[in-house]
Parts: sequence; structure tokens; C-alpha cells
Amino acid sequence: MTAEEQTTLACLRRARDWIDREYAQPLDVPAMARQALMSPSHFSRQFRAAYGETPYGYLMTRRVERSMALLRAGMSVTDACMAVGCTSLGSFSSRFTLLVGQTPSAYRSQVHDAVTAMPACMAQLLTRPVRTGPATGRSGRNGNPAAAAPTEAVSSRNEEAGATAGR
Repeated sequence: MTAEEQTTLACLRRARDWIDREYAQPLDVPAMARQALMSPSHFSRQFRAAYGETPYGYLMTRRVERSMALLRAGMSVTDACMAVGCTSLGSFSSRFTLLVGQTPSAYRSQVHDAVTAMPACMAQLLTRPVRTGPATGRSGRNGNPAAAAPTEAVSSRNEEAGATAGR
């Protein structure tokens, strides 16, 4: 890895860490790019190359991840949506469903005993949303609707966590 590539990754990591800290604030790609000392276009390309998803996609994944914890704690879907920085309940619900595989209301109504029986760091790791479709969840370049159907990865990880917590 060249010195230039290391510098780029350090700048991207700084921006990603900032996104992780400020996820509840109104963020946009130009603000994220400023943290990485890059132009918005260059930042988006480099971020996607390094982390496999767009900066906005990463932000929304973090927001969904944080909202999952709030919903497990019993917060209403609307309050969780607003608490993590989303302003549109419809967009939040769509993204949540895309990443988690069920609606926020369905997720909230589930019993999460396995998660409460393990350390918070393990719960966060095992319940992290996993994107299976394209970054946008829209049609691909060739016009085929890319079915962004959720995989069983999250549910199988949750089942494993439940089996592990029950031991």
C-alpha cells in the first residue's frame, strides 16, 4: 500500500468515525466530504471503494442499527426514527425493512430475550443490519429491479445468539 493510499484511508476513516459520532445530526455528503478533506464526488467514490457502500448508505445503516437498540428498549417507531436523525418516517421504515428484513413495528413487537442476556457489545455485533441488495435498493443499471430482499443472515445470527445466550 502506497503512502497516498494510506493517507486516503486515514481521511476516509476520520470521516467514517465522524459519521458514527454524529449520526443523529442532519448530515449530507458534502459535510462528510469536508471531514475527509475531499470533494464530494471524490469522497463518494473513494468511500464506496473502501467500505463497499455509499457514504449515505453507511449513514443510514448506522441509523438503523442505533434505532434497533431503541426499539428493543421499547421506544415508539416514530420517536426512534426522530432520535436517530431521520426526518421522514416513510423513508426510515423503508430503509429499516430493507436492511433488517421486517418493519420497525414488527421488530419492536418481538421478544428480544437473547439480546438482553448478552453484553451490549455482542448484541450490537449480532444484530448489526446487513445489506444484501444494491446500495440504493433501486433498479440496477440494466433496468432489472434488483431484489433487495433481506437474507436470513440477520435472523440466523439472532438465532445463534439466542442459542448461545441460553447455554
